[in-house]
Amino acid sequence: MKIQTKFLDEIEIKVEEIINFPNGIPGFEGEKRFVLLPLEDESPFRILQSVTKEQVGFILGFPFVFNKDYSFVISDEDKEFLNVKKEEDVIVYSIVSIKEPFRESTLNLKAPLLMNLQSKIGKQIILHDEKFSLRYPIDLSKGEF
Repeated sequence: MKIQTKFLDEIEIKVEEIINFPNGIPGFEGEKRFVLLPLEDESPFRILQSVTKEQVGFILGFPFVFNKDYSFVISDEDKEFLNVKKEEDVIVYSIVSIKEPFRESTLNLKAPLLMNLQSKIGKQIILHDEKFSLRYPIDLSKGEF
């Protein structure tokens, strides 16, 4: 099927690529169906695009590339919600707040997006640990990706 996207114009996707967010994403609760798109090869960034609304798309960053100490425990409730059978089923991304210049952009480590790519279910969770920042700086100088 073809969809219009916020960042990539019109693209072709497969229905089986759609990830369902039963609760939506905070602020976008009405949007429940998204697709995860590559931004460019070998990049720690992805696009999470609504399947139904072109203007709803997010740049995501793989947080572990930018913060090697980033870790948290997924609650049993969230594991059940996401239908997690094994840890490898879940991928974690953070929403990027794009700034000008880009080097001032930040990651939201406080509210990661968890996606089970096997069952195609996603959820944004809120971490209550004070060590996680809403605006964690993106350091592209490390060049580890």
